[in-house]
Amino acid sequence: MSDPEHTDAYGAGRPAQAGRLLGTLILVAAVANLNLTVANVALPTIGAAFNASQMQLNLIAVGYSLGLAASVLWFGALGDRYGRKLMIVVGLSAAIPASLLAGLASDWGVLFAARVLGGLSAGLTYPTTLALITVLWSGPARTRAIALWSALGTGSAVVGPLLSGVLLKYFDWGSVFLVTIPLAVLCLILSLRYISAKTAQSHEPVDNLDGAISALMIGALTVALNIIAAPGMMGLALGLTTGTVLLAVAFVIRQRKAPNPLYDLSVAARPTFWVAAVAGVIIFGSLMGVLFVNQQYLQNVLGYGSVAAGAAIVPAVVMMVLLAPQSAKMVGRWGSRATLLAGQSFLALSFVAMFFLWGPDIPYVLVAIPLLLMGAGVGLAQTPSAHSLTGSVPIQRVGMASGTADLQRDLGGALMTSIFGALLTAGYASAMGAAVSSSGQNVTTETQNQLQMSYASAKNIADGAPQFADQILAAARSSFLAGDKLAYVAGFVSVAIGMSLVVFFFPHHDDEKRLQTDYRQKDQGG
Repeated sequence: MSDPEHTDAYGAGRPAQAGRLLGTLILVAAVANLNLTVANVALPTIGAAFNASQMQLNLIAVGYSLGLAASVLWFGALGDRYGRKLMIVVGLSAAIPASLLAGLASDWGVLFAARVLGGLSAGLTYPTTLALITVLWSGPARTRAIALWSALGTGSAVVGPLLSGVLLKYFDWGSVFLVTIPLAVLCLILSLRYISAKTAQSHEPVDNLDGAISALMIGALTVALNIIAAPGMMGLALGLTTGTVLLAVAFVIRQRKAPNPLYDLSVAARPTFWVAAVAGVIIFGSLMGVLFVNQQYLQNVLGYGSVAAGAAIVPAVVMMVLLAPQSAKMVGRWGSRATLLAGQSFLALSFVAMFFLWGPDIPYVLVAIPLLLMGAGVGLAQTPSAHSLTGSVPIQRVGMASGTADLQRDLGGALMTSIFGALLTAGYASAMGAAVSSSGQNVTTETQNQLQMSYASAKNIADGAPQFADQILAAARSSFLAGDKLAYVAGFVSVAIGMSLVVFFFPHHDDEKRLQTDYRQKDQGG
């Protein structure tokens, strides 16, 4: 067992059995991250199986990150209060039936619900892993541990499509969800063995009402973004958006008055905290959004099989893993600000490359270039973002920092996937409608609606009308490209906003060190 009571007794600032413990925490995080993206490669197959619209596919893709994003702040606070090992054990135990339900789902609604449930189970485990690293490691050892946690945890999300592609070659789409069950069981065994129940915990009560408010707020916003571009859904989307605003106002008012707030707004106002948090939302959201669009692009437009589509992501994984250790060194030498900007610059270039390079009938080298840039950007940016968050909070608020670090990925993934999905839906439907109108064919309103639903729906119609199949599929591919270009523009604009925040509001290296020293003294009552 690790002995957290002697965390600082080791010269390197590490707990006992640090390697085994860190490996366990990284594996737990990897299982949570893997589930973020395992559905992406299977989306075309799922769409065909359920004759799903693009909106329904968007919700299936985002369901897991929705549940995770909605719960990490609340569940992170519960871990601080009731024990982090308990949260991991309960979360891993809940992940097993959630994966089983997803793998055996009978329609898209059941699959969406199972994905949300899986995200909620990950909300118990994922924030806890970073919280434990923050509590049990210190100094440069903590920075290195966070770098490994970030690189391998995020890398597992990017490996998800490759694993799914291999499974789909031999099994049906349900296998991509069932495969995580044995991994969850392994993590459960390792967690029981290596994670101690005796870590520093808060004795303050958890504000469960505000936890529920935060979950509903994030959930409502995510669903609204996904459905707003779908036909006939504008009213519901506006209602959910209004509800989100009202919940956000109630949350802020309550947090300002609460004696033990779920989310300490005075800590969140620190520039090393809030700028890193917003930048991280955009960085990780960009990665998740690109993975969502890219897998459909590779299969629908370029005609890749599931294995080839999954394997196409490998360059991004390689770059993330290679650059994460360098990112930790850059943070120590030049600070979080410079390292964040370096990563964001690569991300901006990746969206430019996607816009100009990703089209019909391109060789793989043009597919790989933007993915290499994306992997480099995330690999450089993830460590300074997490390091800055965890270094800006008092020890009793470590759950808040880890929850925010996780929220970067999960809320960022939910929001950017939702935005990309909405733009893809709107662009596809508009372009397909124009293609139908200019075709000169006598198409019924029902058939046109089906054609405009999604690429998968158009392919189903093409399969039933072989005499028009080539014309329908060509229009569907062209319409998809019209939608994904909008997504890449949105990604570039988002990254540019994030860079502006870092340039104007994040402190330089010397100021960052001075501020974090001041924060520690203030938080310790000095």
